[in-house]
Amino acid sequence: MLLELNQLIVRAGHQLLIKDVSWSAYKGILAELGSDRSSRIGYSRGVLEIMAPLPEHEVAKVIIGDLVKALLEELDLEFWSLGSTTFDKESMDAGVEPDDCFYIQNEARIRGKDRINLETDPPPDLAIEIDITSRTRFNNYQALRVPELWRWNGSKLEINVLFNGKYIESNTSSIFPNLPINQVIPEYFMQSKTNGRNATIKAFRAWIRQQISNTI
Repeated sequence: MLLELNQLIVRAGHQLLIKDVSWSAYKGILAELGSDRSSRIGYSRGVLEIMAPLPEHEVAKVIIGDLVKALLEELDLEFWSLGSTTFDKESMDAGVEPDDCFYIQNEARIRGKDRINLETDPPPDLAIEIDITSRTRFNNYQALRVPELWRWNGSKLEINVLFNGKYIESNTSSIFPNLPINQVIPEYFMQSKTNGRNATIKAFRAWIRQQISNTI
């Protein structure tokens, strides 16, 4: 007996793994589910993962993403944020939909493009995953060669940098090497819970400007 996709129920905060899924079946599932959905899809070497995020997951995604945007703007670095865009590559047999992602060093290479093809285009320079209810697996990000992956578990920001095809946990970001990212992002995220989003972003921008002035 074959199950139809509309028979599957994935409760918020849970994930479903389906094995022995071919690449063509994975692409067919993406097409059938469409882009107007709350669930996120991951794929690595025949294993399909369907995740349904909780509201707290979405809040963390937005606030941390806003902090990164403020940081990039204050540092005057061009960037392109593509949110939970589907990134996949048949030759690597992998696909992923990050909670958020950014093109920074490679922004100019994809600027103005309506579609990204990882067979010819670079992957995002930074991917962010909110691991409050589940833990992100490295497989597909490593296969797609995403240079840096951040994982937020609700209290700690884990920075993983790709080295020789594998992620190693680092105390510093390769993108922002002179800033204590793993300290300030959690600090200002927690501030947003009491002070509000706008006040927190304003304070964060002031902190960044102070760091910049200290280096001049």
